[in-house]
Amino acid sequence: MTKILVADDDDRIRELITLFLRNEGFDIVTASDGMEALAIMEASRIDLVILDIMMPKMDGWALCQEIKRLNSDIPVLMVTVKGEPGQKVKGFQLGTDDYLTKPFNPLELVLRVKALLKRYLIVSSQIIQLNGIVLNRRNFQVIRGEEILNLPLKEFELLFKLANHPGQIFTREELIAHIWGLDYEGDDRTVDVHIKRLRERFAGDSRHFQIETARSLGYRLVVP
Repeated sequence: MTKILVADDDDRIRELITLFLRNEGFDIVTASDGMEALAIMEASRIDLVILDIMMPKMDGWALCQEIKRLNSDIPVLMVTVKGEPGQKVKGFQLGTDDYLTKPFNPLELVLRVKALLKRYLIVSSQIIQLNGIVLNRRNFQVIRGEEILNLPLKEFELLFKLANHPGQIFTREELIAHIWGLDYEGDDRTVDVHIKRLRERFAGDSRHFQIETARSLGYRLVVP
């Protein structure tokens, strides 16, 4: 279930947003100040954040920056009384994905949330995180800590395919069809060669993921 964090120091606003979003089937967690919201972000998986600007301990500006630092792909919707153009510009410069001025129509908020989630899902489908390793299909890069790896295209596609379905066994024939295409005329042992290269490249990363051989069947990727 999609989990949304609502951060606002106004009890009535939190209750209103929670009511309408829960009616749409979303799982809602709330925070009354920026520090509480940040602690929730660091401790659990959040899919979208709705935040107010004027909050105690940590305001929405600083919270938005911290959220984007933790995970730049999490969509943020600012809901605030500060509706001046300059305030909106500042919000977008800090990384917010959408901006709604109080007082607002709760149904409009729901529609904006759904639009952001749809956009986020399109983006996230191109990014896979294997604990501390990130696969980005938009630029075909692998990010390992501070290191950026540029794998050969077929190796990347093979790793991405396995990582996109952790635990699922793929036969050599299935992997050939997905990665090399149905008209590929080479030996299906090319899969074994590419798997061997991937294992060598990530030999020290077993805490992040492992590629296992399913005897007489094929391969699967497992995440510890």
